[in-house]
Amino acid sequence: MKLKLIFLIKFFVCLISQSCAQKSPTEEAKPIVAEAKLMYKSEMASWYGTDLFIQQYEKRENIGGYFSYTENEISKCVFYSKTTPPLVIGTISFDKTFDITKATVELAERKLTNKENDFYTIRQLALNEIESDTMFKSYANTNFNLIPLISENEKKVYVLTGPKKLGIVIFGNDYLITFNKDNKLISKRQLHKNIIPVNYGEKDQHGNENIGAIHSHLPETGDFMTATDICTLMLYARFAKWKQHTVVSEKYLNIWNCETEELLVLPLDEAKKIQEDIEKKTEK
Repeated sequence: MKLKLIFLIKFFVCLISQSCAQKSPTEEAKPIVAEAKLMYKSEMASWYGTDLFIQQYEKRENIGGYFSYTENEISKCVFYSKTTPPLVIGTISFDKTFDITKATVELAERKLTNKENDFYTIRQLALNEIESDTMFKSYANTNFNLIPLISENEKKVYVLTGPKKLGIVIFGNDYLITFNKDNKLISKRQLHKNIIPVNYGEKDQHGNENIGAIHSHLPETGDFMTATDICTLMLYARFAKWKQHTVVSEKYLNIWNCETEELLVLPLDEAKKIQEDIEKKTEK
């Protein structure tokens, strides 16, 4: 089964590379992948930044919260005070490797920059929405992770549901909140309509560890993997030791390669035909 799966992935790679004459669904999904990678950098900065800050900052009662962002390939986790207005009380900076031995820790108090103030503001506004709107559902042994992103044209906060227990990856129960240039709420929506917990470390009937998982999308979630799907995979696939993850939508088969961090997308009817042909050949 594993050999068949690997062969299938390689076949898809060849097929996609040969279809460059027209814009493929894989090309269409590239902006989603790019956004997911920004989210991943933000979360990695938050994960490692929190550990480093707590180790070195003694006045825990002063901590009001934190947010993370990436600028010029440097990802920063910024901690702010409980004061009004808040002050930056710590900044932990990482290069693209996220090697904690190369991280820079600054504990001097300072004012938030204009950009940092925007990150702080939209994160706080998103938190207020989560606390006041029943659309946002919370589940036992999980927590919400807020990821603010700001570009030239957009301000948004993604909300992911993270597990509090080891051995599980959570897809779904994710949200997107968008703001205008003046930090006024424009929209909020649920990306997946349910929560999809996937256990890892389990073995199949032959005693082999599963090398991947799969979930499906309803039409309202979209044809492609969401940025939240991909960000989650980039964060947790290394712990799960997954090689790939598949999302089946109404129109497409999405395959995320956890090792190369690339997304392949095929029309569903083509994918089914290819799989049927491969199964016929392997049965001979």
